[in-house]
Amino acid sequence: MRFLAVLVGIFFSCVAVAQTYPDRPVRLVVGFPPGGSSDTVARVVAQSLSPLLGQPVVVENKPGAGGVIGSDQVAKAAPDGYTLLLATAGHSTAAAMMQKLPFDAVRDFAWITTVTTYPFVIATAADSQIRSLPDLIAKAKAAPGRITYSSAGIGTSHHLLGEWLSSQAGIEMNHIPFKGGTSPLTEVLAGRVDLMIETMTLVLPHIKSGKLRGLAVTSPEPKDYLPEVPPAARAVPGLVFQSWLGIAAPAGTPGPVVQKLNSELRKVLSEPEVQQRLAALGGGAAPVTPGEMREQVQTEIERWKKLVESRGIPRN
Repeated sequence: MRFLAVLVGIFFSCVAVAQTYPDRPVRLVVGFPPGGSSDTVARVVAQSLSPLLGQPVVVENKPGAGGVIGSDQVAKAAPDGYTLLLATAGHSTAAAMMQKLPFDAVRDFAWITTVTTYPFVIATAADSQIRSLPDLIAKAKAAPGRITYSSAGIGTSHHLLGEWLSSQAGIEMNHIPFKGGTSPLTEVLAGRVDLMIETMTLVLPHIKSGKLRGLAVTSPEPKDYLPEVPPAARAVPGLVFQSWLGIAAPAGTPGPVVQKLNSELRKVLSEPEVQQRLAALGGGAAPVTPGEMREQVQTEIERWKKLVESRGIPRN
């Protein structure tokens, strides 16, 4: 009876917390500098979430180590719902690439929902001799290691997608890592790097302007805004990847608070203006349950770890 009374007390305490939450500003930590796609999406979400919660949602940029510094800060924050993380697909690749993280990439977070998903694009300069993904594969097989591709850094989704493409297509390409930013775009446009594997946010304007040629998208179907660019899976079966951005909190955040945040974020993602702003970034609203988000992160970490091992990629 005493144990039952304790459980009942905990239940009503959690309900009371959810009813009063939040009663002060909420921080949304972004592990990347201002101005990038992650930061932009975070500010779109914060702007619409604030009035629904009745408190300011303040975006704080904590860049460094590919987002690990920001994630670590949230993992170690009080589990009260007042410190949230704008998590990225890079969270999964970091867990696959780094031998030791200062947190457990799955268990140290309360997963709330994904916000948006978007494909990557495989692209070349408009004047490149590479005309299509099958053409790329043929040229790479004829000259192993000669085709170069850029990424935002070793161990990023960009890099691992290139390794995945090489593995599935039976080719070898030369990886040229950069530290993010616009350097990969500059090098591809100049013809010093053959192709780039990039997010839609960066390359979409340049494909539409005719500076870049899209070879393939990693979505399972063509995108409305790039109908002429085919899915990579048509040439390389199974090569489907949707990058994502989502919201997480420290592990131990009360369940009713997690559910409240999930519910309010679903309302945010149903707003036409928010959907339009996400579409302009090449993505779409993608709310899921907390359990579905956790499972997605876990599955991605396991997939990337297998790829890293099979390709012999050194782990940091």
